[in-house]
Amino acid sequence: MGYNLKGKKAVITGGAGAIGSEIVRALSAEEVDIAVWDLDAKAVEKLTAELSDAPSRVIGIPCDSTDPSSVGSAMEQTVGELGTVDILVNGVGGSRKTTTTSETLTFFDIDPGDMRDVISLNYTSTVYASQRAGRIFASRGEGVIVNIASIAGLLPLTRALTYSDSKAAVVSFTRWLAVHMATEYSPRIRVNAVAPGFILTEQNRFLLQDGETGGLTARGKQVVAQTPMGRLGSAGEITGVVLWLVSDSASFVTGAVIPVDGGFSAFSGV
Repeated sequence: MGYNLKGKKAVITGGAGAIGSEIVRALSAEEVDIAVWDLDAKAVEKLTAELSDAPSRVIGIPCDSTDPSSVGSAMEQTVGELGTVDILVNGVGGSRKTTTTSETLTFFDIDPGDMRDVISLNYTSTVYASQRAGRIFASRGEGVIVNIASIAGLLPLTRALTYSDSKAAVVSFTRWLAVHMATEYSPRIRVNAVAPGFILTEQNRFLLQDGETGGLTARGKQVVAQTPMGRLGSAGEITGVVLWLVSDSASFVTGAVIPVDGGFSAFSGV
């Protein structure tokens, strides 16, 4: 059974990243026209070339999602090329070693500037894009936003201080915006979030995988031990929930934050 998304127009921020690119591929297969927003020009070029023969149109647009003027320019270009926007997936995000406590970095020594950068990357980027897309949705009376949050926003992860803080802000913002858009503009504007668990990507590989052996680090082993399904997830395992949320199959779902974490957030450890 398909999702009946053919002809829809979508923006995916961070669309050339590990999770974002999988979402782009999944939506393209459903014949959604997509604007891939990303700062990594080479990654965007590679992805759009891969999908050049796809059943939908996939265009790359350079965008610094932490800069409101860049977001504004990207949205203008998107509307100019695709005509409108029906779907926004906020996929920009990440962490830094310098905001993650370790044996060599204590909480007391974390640089506030690095913290601001991670908060900007994960949280304010989500707000900026939602403002631009939300204005379009409000004028039309319909639209869908899906934010890529994290289980770190539901349960703060030991060591990952600023990443957890910023994703908690995304979770709160998702719920606030869902109510705001439905009550102030239209109940046909829906806002939800997906909360991935430990998905192995280039951004967190340093934390979970030993660079020399390819095996799990001590931290990775600890994560797997706390995950009932007994493994790390893959980026492609996020797409099913996203497809459902942007489709009419989820027409009565808004303000939801859905974990995709192998049971991590349900496990008490005993």
